[in-house]
Amino acid sequence: MMQVCRELDMTYQTLKFYCNEGLVPNVKRDHNNRRVFDEKDVKWIKDLTCLKKCGMSIQEMKKYLELCLQGEATIVSRKKMLARKQEELRASIKELEDSISYIGWKQNFYDEVLSGKRPYVSNLIRTAEKKPLANELFRD
Repeated sequence: MMQVCRELDMTYQTLKFYCNEGLVPNVKRDHNNRRVFDEKDVKWIKDLTCLKKCGMSIQEMKKYLELCLQGEATIVSRKKMLARKQEELRASIKELEDSISYIGWKQNFYDEVLSGKRPYVSNLIRTAEKKPLANELFRD
């Protein structure tokens, strides 16, 4: 197990957890009852690592494994499952891109204030000479 952990840059505890959860089926054992992983096992463990990075829960990974073990007849179901996860990831990417854009805009605003190109304006700090209008009361 330690050799596979080093090869896959995975902790021993993670690999043991996957095995104990039944996520690595058909693992053989040696004469000392230690798990022995073949090339197919290692490739599947790589797949599990990717599915985890994609945000799949253990339960989702178990369902995906269950479908895989049923063979070709479940390809459509597996494709649908992966498509849903892909859409979730795309939505997460969009949220991150929006956050990055906001930070870029804010950084630019600060640069312009610091260079004197624009005056500093804050929606949080009220000045004595400016009283909020009724339509400004609920602005940030």
